Amino acid sequence: MSIAENIDQIKSILPEQVKLVAVSKTKAKELILEAYRHGQRAFGENKVQEMSLKYEGLPKDIEWHFIGHLQSNKIKYIAPFVHLIHGVDSFKLLKAIDMEARKAGRVIPVLFQFHIAEEETKFGLSIDEATDLLNSEEFKLLKNIQVRGVMGMATYTEDEHQIRKEFACLKSWFDLLKRSYFAEKPEFKEISMGMSGDYPIALEEGSTMVRIGSNIFGERNYLKN
Repeated sequence: MSIAENIDQIKSILPEQVKLVAVSKTKAKELILEAYRHGQRAFGENKVQEMSLKYEGLPKDIEWHFIGHLQSNKIKYIAPFVHLIHGVDSFKLLKAIDMEARKAGRVIPVLFQFHIAEEETKFGLSIDEATDLLNSEEFKLLKNIQVRGVMGMATYTEDEHQIRKEFACLKSWFDLLKRSYFAEKPEFKEISMGMSGDYPIALEEGSTMVRIGSNIFGERNYLKN
């Protein structure tokens, strides 16, 4: 099937309020444009240099979502244009984003990334780290970030029960933070969970944003220099 047909097939099962982020990392601009011409506007990248190059060479109404592990010293390159940073996994990173957003004259939307998987390779906060962060006086001083919700990645496994349990955990942490810290903040509404292999389960557990690459573009291929 074509990229357009793949997008239509995915959108046919997405609830209306769920956003599709097309994961375009390693994909050539021509493929991104194919999706763009079919109406797709949100694209996800996990490398700062690649995202910056694509931003320069592609239409300016694209929403660029940074979905990888972000290093503090590289925020400045995407601060002027990034639409949403999904992977805030430390207070240090959050403060660095706030500083670069201030320099860029922007407020940058972010998601707290939680470690919900049983794999050590995944990054993320614990719920205790997140509540400590939100209770701190230092957090209250941050004026150039806006926390929009949470993000998490389930364990890479065939065990659907485990995946469901991990997504349900993220949803419960979202509910806790919403109730305790963001009840008066309507913008705190996003639960970014679900990828090509597990997004139907994520939808059942309350996802508002799915990050899908191979089901749209096919298996990954690496850009030539």
